[in-house]
Amino acid sequence: MALFDLPLDELREYRSASTAPEDFDAFWSKTLDEAREHELNARFEPVDTGLSTVRVFDVTFAGFGGHPVKGWLTLPAGADAPLPLVVEFIGYGGGRGLPHEHLLWASTGRAHFVMDTRGQGSAWGAGGGTADPVGGAPAYPGFMTRGMDAPENYYYRRVFHGRRARGGGGALAPA
Repeated sequence: MALFDLPLDELREYRSASTAPEDFDAFWSKTLDEAREHELNARFEPVDTGLSTVRVFDVTFAGFGGHPVKGWLTLPAGADAPLPLVVEFIGYGGGRGLPHEHLLWASTGRAHFVMDTRGQGSAWGAGGGTADPVGGAPAYPGFMTRGMDAPENYYYRRVFHGRRARGGGGALAPA
């Protein structure tokens, strides 16, 4: 059961007194500009899983700093037309695991992309495939405090960043 600091009526009316720092928008604009300096460089390597109802691709693309990010793309076997896509981000501490752990969405006729989270995958599940080559800043065990010594070093700055695919849509699709 969830625990709350305030009664429900007060939570509905609550507004934080916190304000964004003056350089907040400039910081995130710079972060997004830095993320876009690198080509997406998406690669789709077929994986022989031994499964007959799906096709699986080991996906690698350039994330923040140009560092590789991994994922699994699972498609229904025989699909040759564009499909609806379900993108799944793994929760705190987990990684993309193994392809056979992610069969549900492709079994319903949808494409399914399981996004790995850099540096995680050891707390639960079958592991992850995305290293965090930058994460040397001080932290308490876990990820929430990694790199808190400076906004530029903060772990989640490298995890959640936006990028526009160059040249329009279709940037993440197997050949």
